[in-house]
Amino acid sequence: MSVDVDKAARPPQDAPPPMPEPIKAVPVRHYGRWIAAVVVIGLLALLIRAFASGDVNWGAIPQYFFNADILKGLRNTLIITVLAMVIGIVLGVILAVMRQSKNPVTATVAWVYIWFFRGTPVYVQLFLWFSLGLVFQYIDIMPIYKDEWSDFMTPFLCALLGLGLNEAAYMAEICRAGLNAVDEGQTEAAHALGMSQGKTLRRIVVPQAMRVIVPPTGNEVINMLKTSSLVIAVQYYDLLQAAQNIGRDSGAVVEMLILAAAWYLVATSVLSVGQYYLERYYARGSSRQLPLTPLQRAKAKLSGGSNHPGGVA
Repeated sequence: MSVDVDKAARPPQDAPPPMPEPIKAVPVRHYGRWIAAVVVIGLLALLIRAFASGDVNWGAIPQYFFNADILKGLRNTLIITVLAMVIGIVLGVILAVMRQSKNPVTATVAWVYIWFFRGTPVYVQLFLWFSLGLVFQYIDIMPIYKDEWSDFMTPFLCALLGLGLNEAAYMAEICRAGLNAVDEGQTEAAHALGMSQGKTLRRIVVPQAMRVIVPPTGNEVINMLKTSSLVIAVQYYDLLQAAQNIGRDSGAVVEMLILAAAWYLVATSVLSVGQYYLERYYARGSSRQLPLTPLQRAKAKLSGGSNHPGGVA
């Protein structure tokens, strides 16, 4: 009996095909990343060594960190920051509405205001407010107040007007951009429902514009906190002034500047956290989700799940 060798060697037709060998993935070697990390760490080590071996009395920083004069200067810095931003935001909204007005007079006045205050340094504006006594010798509000300009324009008022009026010019452009970002169909629909122009602005346009206005406004608050250090030019007692006074009396000039920088970092960090959560509040219902903070990323890794505010990893 003969046997077909080729037929016997072939596997049955219903037999499954042989499994392919598993692919062995070889990760790409990123040598450039390791070299860059080593270089950065080396530079940081040299920088730390330079500061550690320098003639700096590091013990003076914790000694004066909660000094009464430092805390008073920090309080004044926060007060002038908040009040100047309130003036800037309120006046900025008014200027933004004036810029969009169909009245050529109000639109031109708003444009000239923004042009002047954005085009001149805030440091110069502070000196201008302080020196206006050469033009206005007296401030005379007939039934309310009358005094010499030098007594009226105190360092606090000079700092408040210089920072607040300058900030209003920037806030006007931010608010105008937010109002223009709202689709005109929203306004037309509100008018079709019988809503007045003011009611449409308050209830329809402004709430939708806040999503565009809030992020840059948060940046302006942080920038205002740092810009407030310029008020030392008009002798307003702020954090920098307090640090310089202590440094001059104690001889630790550089140490007190480092202390002031540390307090500014603490304050701006707190404001940055508040800005993040405020942006997340106004970003509700938007397809654009805010990135995770380092703390949220750490929580997500520890829990093994998604910790994104919007529920999307």
